[in-house]
Amino acid sequence: MTQRSIDLRQLLTTPTVLPHTGPRLQTNLDTDLLKLIAIVSMLIDHIGGAFFPTVGMFRWIGRLAFPIFCYCLTVGLLYTHDIKRYLGRLALFAVISQPFYVLATHPHDWMIDRNWANWNIFFTLFLSLLAMYGFKERKWWLFLGAFFVISWWNFDYSGTGIQLMLIFFLCRNHPQLGAGIYVLSYLPALWNGYAEDPLSLTLGSLTMDWIFFSIFAAPLIFIPTHSSLKIPKWFFYAFYPAHLAVIAVIQFMR
Repeated sequence: MTQRSIDLRQLLTTPTVLPHTGPRLQTNLDTDLLKLIAIVSMLIDHIGGAFFPTVGMFRWIGRLAFPIFCYCLTVGLLYTHDIKRYLGRLALFAVISQPFYVLATHPHDWMIDRNWANWNIFFTLFLSLLAMYGFKERKWWLFLGAFFVISWWNFDYSGTGIQLMLIFFLCRNHPQLGAGIYVLSYLPALWNGYAEDPLSLTLGSLTMDWIFFSIFAAPLIFIPTHSSLKIPKWFFYAFYPAHLAVIAVIQFMR
């Protein structure tokens, strides 16, 4: 049997028992630094969406946030001692954040019913983690059910979160392979942009879809850093509804 086939078998085999000692991933475990980068990126993205909707730079920087959040969720899945409490925190802040999300993104037509059915990113992260918990524990009904719900209804980023978490989870001990698959997944955006879209980037005859800029999260995720940064976990949860509330207030004052 060749080394390549052995690696492929190891990649596709999800161990039922994780190691009790040592790292459970060979990718970046400096998650507080990653989360800080993600929320700064998200803040810039939301400022751009609310106040500078035709300035691409804000939204390009913002593409770093979601992949990093999904990666940190994968790390959490592998290290948490209580998956129910983890899911509960995500669900709680999804509910808390929803009014602020609607008011920040639709400040002048928030009473329209369809706007309340645009679910914020915490709902996406909750369903993505639920699906990956089902995958990890081989509860396929849970995985498929969560994937169906997130893909069928109007959740922010739809099923992309589960797809990213699958890459991070399956390649957790193969960072080079994971980085390669991650980059390949975003390559089509390199030529799928529309010149009429102000958020696309045109270089000569090539027009990039703005989602392409998610590719630059790869080195942050797959190359370990050692900042030793420590931030209270509740800060990351609370920041999301708090910054949306501020954006909503500014929108109404304009």
